[in-house]
Amino acid sequence: MDAIVAAMCAVPGVFLLGRESDTDHNRSVITLAGEPEAIREAAVRGVGKAAELIDLTKQTGVHPRLGAADVVPFIPIEGVTIEDCVALAIGAGQEIWERYRVPVYFYEAAAQRPERVNLENIRRGQFEGLREEVPRNPDRAPDIGEARLHPTAGATVVGARKFLIAYNVNLNTPDIDIAKRIAKTIRFSSGGMPCVKAMGLDLSTRKLAQVSMNLTDFETTPIHQAFEAVKREAQRHGVGIVGSEIVGLVPRRALEITADFYLQLEDFSPAQVLENRLEASLRGDGKTSASFSALVEPFLDAVGQPTVTPGGGSVAALAGALSASLGQMVAGLSLKKRSLAAHAGPLSDAAAEFQSASRALTAAIDGDAAAFESVIAAHKLPRNTPEETRRRDTAIQRGLAAAIEVPLEVARKAAEVFEKLGQLEPMSGPSMSSDIGVARLMASAATRGALENVSINLESITDAVFATRVRSETLSLTARISESRAGAGRSGV
Repeated sequence: MDAIVAAMCAVPGVFLLGRESDTDHNRSVITLAGEPEAIREAAVRGVGKAAELIDLTKQTGVHPRLGAADVVPFIPIEGVTIEDCVALAIGAGQEIWERYRVPVYFYEAAAQRPERVNLENIRRGQFEGLREEVPRNPDRAPDIGEARLHPTAGATVVGARKFLIAYNVNLNTPDIDIAKRIAKTIRFSSGGMPCVKAMGLDLSTRKLAQVSMNLTDFETTPIHQAFEAVKREAQRHGVGIVGSEIVGLVPRRALEITADFYLQLEDFSPAQVLENRLEASLRGDGKTSASFSALVEPFLDAVGQPTVTPGGGSVAALAGALSASLGQMVAGLSLKKRSLAAHAGPLSDAAAEFQSASRALTAAIDGDAAAFESVIAAHKLPRNTPEETRRRDTAIQRGLAAAIEVPLEVARKAAEVFEKLGQLEPMSGPSMSSDIGVARLMASAATRGALENVSINLESITDAVFATRVRSETLSLTARISESRAGAGRSGV
């Protein structure tokens, strides 16, 4: 590890932010920061040194892996877009193959195929299984390189994504089956919490079982929600929690959200954090963390760029998230009014439901962009032979289906918010009627805007059954927000 870190940090302008290793996982995480080109070169050199020194035929550990340098994500922190990181990832992948003959898969925003957005799909079978399958199964072939893995270094997965929090909760039992059952309950792919990936692992050196999680969007599912979910499920199985850990680095905002929850701070703002206020002052831009225009300007700038993403689908998702957040605000303010104490239970439930909807719709801002980018990537696939044309057409249809499902879910969620806002109105004070009115208008716009995206992509779908189902649901969702408008009450919506 010393040699790998030294190889990466030898690149001028690269800064080592963190380095962690774990005995049971037998895995290390290295976090670097710097200017884009310097970081790209450092990542490539790190992969090369790992390929030189690590032999996967002799490596064991409880964490899944397919490469000596297993995953290389490029993450935008400041002054860099996700599109910039995609370009860095693709450039790094090409260099890794050309210099070290280590094949490369692309994932998340850099994925070249819709099914490779999720890392777990690429890593299925791990090094040993993929080594046998790649030569005979074209669908598992790397995105860059020959249809075989490096004999000792495997393959490397390179991508671009938002900040991910690696968060683990340790149980006071060695029973790995309990950890696996808890992981299955809470992870999104099994019907659990959004933006949560989880698995159960055996910490044999500590005689403990661990629920190991990746929180891919900590604002949609914060750390404290993940912890409370594991705690609740652990109690159902008759076990407790020894402790939890964060692997690698964590954004300050993630800890602010968790502190706000556990301390039940009233009217808490990030501007109350000393470091936030200090950084704003040092920037000399006259804006603090409480400057709301500063919070939205990066997204507006991104929308205004002459690129296809983020586009109308992301804007519709934002409108829905704003609508839900207004609903949460109204419910929260109403809870503080003694005159509305009789509605405390329903108001509390409503506040939680609106918050959950807002987080889900916020996640869809990036989800919509990523889904459409998969369509663009599919269109770029080669079509020199009938087989290549078939694979390209299949990838396009999969991408279009994803580009329909994301805005369709936005429309579902926004229509639900629209209806819940109507239910909230009788429980809130007259002074908040205008906020509910604005919120319902935004929810209506989000629903209709998302359905516009559904409609345009549906034109190219060849699956008649899928298209019929989607058109039917589109009509139903439009009817829901149209019927509710007539009885909007004093808000004038």
